[in-house]
Amino acid sequence: MIDLQYSLVIEATDDPTFFGFYSPDLEGFTGIGHSIEDCLYKARWGMEEHVNVLKQHDLPVPPPNSNPTVVIQNQQPTPAR
Repeated sequence: MIDLQYSLVIEATDDPTFFGFYSPDLEGFTGIGHSIEDCLYKARWGMEEHVNVLKQHDLPVPPPNSNPTVVIQNQQPTPAR
């Protein structure tokens, strides 16, 4: 079982040695890893740290997702501005 409190999106990049990740539930939470497993590990601990920082700065903390998902996909193109 993957023990995450928030949903996670892992994206493959053009560089096969890096994956990016973010949480659609936890604004501002992003990271990179060298594999899907590395992203999952970093996300688990990083989410906890991110929530602690939000609390320390008296910023709103979203409630944990009751059914978090993990999506693995190709990197999405950045929209043109």
